[in-house]
Amino acid sequence: MNKLINEPANVVSDALRGMAEAHPELRVDHENRIVYRAGAPVRGKVGLISGGGSGHEPLHAGFVGPGMLDAACAGEIFTSPVPDQMAAATTAVDGGAGVLHIVKNYTGDVMNFEMAAELAAAEASVEVVAVVTDDDVAVQDSLYTAGRRGVGVTVLVEKIAGAAAEQGRSLAEVADVARKVNANGRSMGVALTSCTVPAAGKPTFDLPDGQMEVGIGIHGEPGRRRVPIAPAAEVADLLLGPILADLDFTGGDGVIAFVNGMGATPQIELYVMFHEVAAILAKAGITVARTLVGSYITSLDMAGCSVTLLKADDDLLRLWDAPVRTPALRW
Repeated sequence: MNKLINEPANVVSDALRGMAEAHPELRVDHENRIVYRAGAPVRGKVGLISGGGSGHEPLHAGFVGPGMLDAACAGEIFTSPVPDQMAAATTAVDGGAGVLHIVKNYTGDVMNFEMAAELAAAEASVEVVAVVTDDDVAVQDSLYTAGRRGVGVTVLVEKIAGAAAEQGRSLAEVADVARKVNANGRSMGVALTSCTVPAAGKPTFDLPDGQMEVGIGIHGEPGRRRVPIAPAAEVADLLLGPILADLDFTGGDGVIAFVNGMGATPQIELYVMFHEVAAILAKAGITVARTLVGSYITSLDMAGCSVTLLKADDDLLRLWDAPVRTPALRW
């Protein structure tokens, strides 16, 4: 295992210390492993929190700041944060307008966020609404979920709902925006290598040279099938075929097209993939209104990528274009 770490057991704590030092505009509660935006809570604004197992950086802590999240809770690698963490974050970001929980559809995350909402309501009378993301079309159920997994759309929900909250919309309105993004987004990914969890010290699964896993999950969950590695054009077709079959993306105001790296894929390859994705969408009569290309929801050192499409309307595009200032996303 060749990694730039100290002790495997301290990876998350060490990374949070480095993040605090690199981004003094954030406030990090090291005891509870919570990253807050400066000035939280913002009076009169809906608070947004998310979180999950570490190893998917920059998700979620990299998206804390004006225009996105108010706080993010970090669990151990690929392990949900505990309810006490989430409850503490929920109470801390409540500015009087309630708090939205953005939760990826993994059993531990869903259960622990539900418990956290109950704790925050009972102990601090915080109004909480949760929106669960479940955009992965690869499989219906997985090792970690009942139903579809929450993957790339989570980034788009955090950005767009974050902008809605920044505008001063109510908790119900911000939650509706988040649900709309999730309902209109679909994703699928492919892995060219496994990832290696530091505590395990070896690859999560065995993927022979010359093979790729189509429909992989962000924790190394198996996908639909294992096939020989193919040119980028064929990989794009393998990913987009199920996405386009699951939802009609034609019409409206086009799509936000997101090509995401899984952690070890260079940007040059992501742009090769985006070129092929754009060609398929053009042939299908789907307009690309906005784009995002880069590694934003990863799986440690996994090589591969995912594609996310969001069917957009004028309101979603305006919220996407709204200013954002976080460590990993800013314009």
